[in-house]
Amino acid sequence: MPAGLAIVCALGFCGLFVALAVLIGPKVVTPEKLKPFECGSEPIGTPRGRYSVKFYQVAILFLVFDIEAAFMYPWALLYRHLSFSGGHVSLFGFVEMLIFVLILVVALAYVWRKKAIGWD
Repeated sequence: MPAGLAIVCALGFCGLFVALAVLIGPKVVTPEKLKPFECGSEPIGTPRGRYSVKFYQVAILFLVFDIEAAFMYPWALLYRHLSFSGGHVSLFGFVEMLIFVLILVVALAYVWRKKAIGWD
């Protein structure tokens, strides 16, 4: 209930200030304001230029393989807890991460073999 109330209040606050900006804000449109601006210099080319599909493939693969670090951090924090259960040493924590890394290596080998991460 408190979280729902906080969300409703936040949405109301945002809506109120957006409405105030639309209603009270300046509305003077000049040709100078309508010109595109890019870091103080005139833009070169069209902003609707196309990127190669390779760019998006590399970006998505970077995200996928970068997320592995986000999963390794909590594992590293809990490694001692995973490796010592009931007073004796177990390999559960190590084997768990070994399987995870092996799956990632297989995925990396697959995308490498398909030439999805190489630049021409």
